[in-house]
Amino acid sequence: QHYFIQSNLRMGSFTDSRLVFQAEWYDQNAELVRRYQFMFYPVDNTVEMFDVKNRRLFLKRSAVPNITEDKLYVGAVLNVNSRQLTLSGYGDDFTEKALGTRNEKTLAIIKPDALDKVGAIVERICREGIKFCNAKMLTMSKKDAAAFYAEHAGKHFFDELIEFVVSGPVIAIELMGDNVIAKWRQIIGPTDASEAKCKVPQSLRALYGSNGTANACHGSDSPASAAREIAFFFGEGRQLCGTARLSGTTLCLVKPHAIESGNTGKIISMITGSGFSISAMEMFNLDRANAEEFLEIYKGVVTEYTQMVTELCSGPCLAIEIVGGHKEFRDFIGPADPEIGKHLRPNTIRAKFGQDKIFNSVHCTDLPEDVGLEIEYFFKILSQ
Repeated sequence: QHYFIQSNLRMGSFTDSRLVFQAEWYDQNAELVRRYQFMFYPVDNTVEMFDVKNRRLFLKRSAVPNITEDKLYVGAVLNVNSRQLTLSGYGDDFTEKALGTRNEKTLAIIKPDALDKVGAIVERICREGIKFCNAKMLTMSKKDAAAFYAEHAGKHFFDELIEFVVSGPVIAIELMGDNVIAKWRQIIGPTDASEAKCKVPQSLRALYGSNGTANACHGSDSPASAAREIAFFFGEGRQLCGTARLSGTTLCLVKPHAIESGNTGKIISMITGSGFSISAMEMFNLDRANAEEFLEIYKGVVTEYTQMVTELCSGPCLAIEIVGGHKEFRDFIGPADPEIGKHLRPNTIRAKFGQDKIFNSVHCTDLPEDVGLEIEYFFKILSQ
């Protein structure tokens, strides 16, 4: 793999430090995965790419909108010239050493007893500066739960633990940050909620847990466990059962800029605090084709269509299935233009977290007859 990097250094005049990743792009027309060396230069936020198979320069060093050093990690999904790239691995030892600890990953689970506190828990995660890489609300079968907690098989609490985990939906979240394994375990506190209440009263288990089993949250205890547990929920080919009802509900889509700004938890707290229930939740990275297809109804109708598409595929978005009246939820979201909302309906989500008609924090379905289509697009089509 280093051949292409070294040959480029001989060809070019760039000698400043760079971060190198292995990158993949699925070419839908050819139905194959194309592999690249992805090089990022922090000094001027420019990107350069090499085609691995054809051993040639693919993208001349240039600036790419919305790509900055903090968005680079293994597993990141980036949009480069309308191509959705996945950073599949580090490209050299320097990059791995420079970013390995800072971009450490762990698995968090919000357990059945804390689902009504999901907004507050996500707010805490955002406040601590931890990034979301993936998230999904799901139900676990006894077989799934036994496989996940296999290391505890035979222990006195195993059967009780399995029964508790399958008693309701859970939310699995892939987190990333500096020493995030230790940091997340510190945030959630001791395993036994009773001990947590005494020793770390502001920890999540102290605040929302009841005992050693119903203890609100889970966190991986080592890098090896984190890798295994993340793969269990989010690995290629994994398809645990989601919780979407697909009828009698409506859609809320938290946009990339709202997630990037750390407002996800606040938005969820506003939703649940206003009497709406969440029946499903999943994080997605849309490519431009997906975004165009989803927003096609606005093409030729609103002048901001192209910018809306660009925003929707600029980073991860969070799809939330809402239980409650469609009209009531639309009213709660507020006008599409946050500036209008701030004057007429200042307590709506868009008024509080939106900037303009493009960066207006959330999308919700406009027409009642489109609700089913939009819910199915995310939770049935894209989810699979």
